[in-house]
Amino acid sequence: MRLPPMTSDAAPLPLPGPRYARFSRRLKAILLDWMLAMALLFGALTVASNTQSDTLARTLGVSVVVILLLYEPMLVWRTGGTLGHFWTNLRVVDDRGGNLSFAKALARFAIKSVLGWYSFLAMTATRRNQAVHDLLTHSTVQIRNPAKAHPGQFVTERSADDPAMPSRWRRALVTAAYLVLGVLFYFGVLAALLRVGLLSRACLNRDMCSGGDRIVDFTTAVAFLLMIAVIIGMGWRGRLPGARKA
Repeated sequence: MRLPPMTSDAAPLPLPGPRYARFSRRLKAILLDWMLAMALLFGALTVASNTQSDTLARTLGVSVVVILLLYEPMLVWRTGGTLGHFWTNLRVVDDRGGNLSFAKALARFAIKSVLGWYSFLAMTATRRNQAVHDLLTHSTVQIRNPAKAHPGQFVTERSADDPAMPSRWRRALVTAAYLVLGVLFYFGVLAALLRVGLLSRACLNRDMCSGGDRIVDFTTAVAFLLMIAVIIGMGWRGRLPGARKA
């Protein structure tokens, strides 16, 4: 008599190693922190506009600026993340383990503030989903509690290059060539928008934009950033013509 195949209701074994946050998860944390900052700012403006004391208004203004500047560095240093990180189950981790030092947390915040969204383009080309401000401060953003996360929120460390992958120099050069073409394409799109009247020269050259101009400018800028991210990601993973994985 043939026995039926054995089945098990046991939970699958957990994935080994750290779980590095995807961009979508980090974006959610950023948006939550931004909402908190806007609530603080508008609350302070409301109090300042309704008070008769210039001294109180100035004190509120200085306090809000200090809070906004130290909010992320202090919390990353002391607790491993901002409130947005906590609410999205994320933690900023030093490569040596544990939380970042205050100096590193402050430098990380400063680099991210200067580079803005461009810093996150590096995530597609790094093995641990690191943005530029993560790489320069030797840190990663990981899932805080793996038991509360699902696979769509994180990636594990990508494997090292295999023999079938083109050399790093070749991938870098080909990716750079595609980036140049992407920039030229972007300027071509802007020129076409100017020609058909969807974008004004005053908006492009002097930042004097109507509502329609701003919508078109924002949409093209976002599309450009996405294109750059895709080029970098595909190039580093050997998927661009000219430097493809064998």
